[in-house]
Amino acid sequence: MDYFAALRAFVRTADLGTFSGAAAELGVKVSTVSRSIGALETDLGAALFNRSTRGLHLTEIGTSLHERAGRLLADLDDARDVARSLNRHPNGLLRLNAPTAFGRRHIMPHLPAFLTAFPEIRIEVVLADAHVDLIESGTDVAVRIGALPDSALIARSLAPQRRVLVAEPGWLARHGAPAGPDGLDRLDCLSPSAHPVRTWHCRRSDGAGEPASLRLSGRVSVNDLEALRGAALDGLGVALLPTWLVAEELRDGRLATVLPDWNWTVAAGPEPAIRGVYPPKKIVAPKVRAFLDFLARRIGSPPYWDAADLAHAVSPSVG
Repeated sequence: MDYFAALRAFVRTADLGTFSGAAAELGVKVSTVSRSIGALETDLGAALFNRSTRGLHLTEIGTSLHERAGRLLADLDDARDVARSLNRHPNGLLRLNAPTAFGRRHIMPHLPAFLTAFPEIRIEVVLADAHVDLIESGTDVAVRIGALPDSALIARSLAPQRRVLVAEPGWLARHGAPAGPDGLDRLDCLSPSAHPVRTWHCRRSDGAGEPASLRLSGRVSVNDLEALRGAALDGLGVALLPTWLVAEELRDGRLATVLPDWNWTVAAGPEPAIRGVYPPKKIVAPKVRAFLDFLARRIGSPPYWDAADLAHAVSPSVG
């Protein structure tokens, strides 16, 4: 006896209430379904159905078997579908959502290589800083930066989110680099206007001392990270920006780090990661898995924007 085939015949008969209905769905003869269920009953030494002119009714043992066999067959189907999906070549339209600045700098430049590697994939990219509803919008995958709200979305970490305090070197030389976080209160601090509370949080990189929270003082706030970077480059003050946005400017000396021996965040607690998120499904579409695997490889560990030694991009001596 093919036990799985017999269990499937039994479960579908119980669900549909007739041998003929199960036979038609499974594409076999009614006699085949009847023999399979009879073989199960012989193996178990118990009747699974009470048969009458009114139809079939599960016995107590039949009810117990139906519940467990249904779960078992569902798991078997899922395992088979997953195995098949892994063998399927990624293809079709991939709808992607990502934050504007990150998408421009760290997704769009990699698309030529991705599309070359997966010629059967087409991609539709929406760059927006506001979170979109992935399910409602039909988005396959999104890149999210920051704390993830409680949701049913599946998340995969792509890279840590690291921030550094930066300023234009000439401006910093004129105003004098602070000796510690308390010294920032005499400098113009550029802030993202999207944050209602203008506060930076910091702690020494070596873990010594207690964390500190600083209320910002400054005349400029901007609701766009790239504009905030531009304001720092123009010498308007000190800005706290992610390394993925300013690594190039730090390497070529257009920006310098301020208080590099401190770790900085815009929210209390651990700095959130950069993640790929997608709607919950029993099977992850090959095109989604292909994109996340590709992006994770391109970013690397540590991420390529942090891989170069930025120690030379430190602030001038305290003035």
